[in-house]
Amino acid sequence: MAHTCVPGCTLDELFARHPPAYREIYDRLVEGLGPVHEDAVTVGVFLKSARKFAEIRPKARSLEVAISLARPVTHPLLARSLAGSGGMVWHVFKLTDPGQVDERLREWLAESCDA
Repeated sequence: MAHTCVPGCTLDELFARHPPAYREIYDRLVEGLGPVHEDAVTVGVFLKSARKFAEIRPKARSLEVAISLARPVTHPLLARSLAGSGGMVWHVFKLTDPGQVDERLREWLAESCDA
């Protein structure tokens, strides 16, 4: 099957098409996060360190934040969990307001980055 990469863009270009709260949510999530590569494409941002550890995708009604962890977690904003490779679990959160970015989400993102 043929594979076509989605064209890259900047963070500003990506978030310009979405509610301003989405960019603020993103900025709060990644603030102080260790050295990461932010791969911005037209569908979202893929956060990578040694591997891809998170995906942030603007949707019509929310900013979808997927974090890969080696264990299951629970959270009021958890929309679903999906089994990943190597025993990893992808946790998908739907955020609509910057105030929803709490310490648990930031800690899990940092944990995933360091794994």
